[in-house]
Amino acid sequence: MTQTPFKGTAAQNYNQGPPRQVPGFDGLHKMSSQLLAERMPDTGRLLVLGAGGGLELEMLGDQHAGWRFDGVDPSADMLALARETVGAHESRVSLHHGYIDDAPDGPFDGALCLLTFHFIARDQRLPTLKSIHSRMRKGAPLVLAHISFPQEEPERSLWIARHVAFAGTSPDKAEAACEAIATRLTILSPQEEEAMLREAGFENVSLFYAGLSFKGWIAYAA
Repeated sequence: MTQTPFKGTAAQNYNQGPPRQVPGFDGLHKMSSQLLAERMPDTGRLLVLGAGGGLELEMLGDQHAGWRFDGVDPSADMLALARETVGAHESRVSLHHGYIDDAPDGPFDGALCLLTFHFIARDQRLPTLKSIHSRMRKGAPLVLAHISFPQEEPERSLWIARHVAFAGTSPDKAEAACEAIATRLTILSPQEEEAMLREAGFENVSLFYAGLSFKGWIAYAA
């Protein structure tokens, strides 16, 4: 991973961030639910990578009463927050501390990974996608969304500045925030993201969401 897993106060306050930082956050959740439901059965089993915080687990639990969930996250503190967040859906949610190789073998009827892949080091991106694919039924949907924009300059620096500005960063902290994003996150271009999905064994890769610096794809296990 490119950064230490969220813990302590950062974990406790995590769920306040995405609705403010991600354009159309609620819409992203609604679209993800819709796209997964196109292929998943009413009693389907969903793999959620980067499940700490539990916001997507809560939303999907509300909308799909028959689904069961396996959530994976490297932060014990974030998983503790997820347990609090899922509330009444706790009996349908199994949480696993670790990375993708610590997830159950499946087979899963679908997979979801929101706002996580930009924390995964480049050399682990393709192996992670392959590990997700190996746990999915043929034809099962994967919904994936995270930071992705062109990596050539000056476009790269411009997109980083846009990302920081949208988050409402104060001017006196903007330069440090831009430096942190440029050096601590692993950000690929949309073209490289899609090529990597295909190399990992997914087909019919389609962009369904573009919110400033964030992109989202739907793809299916071949």
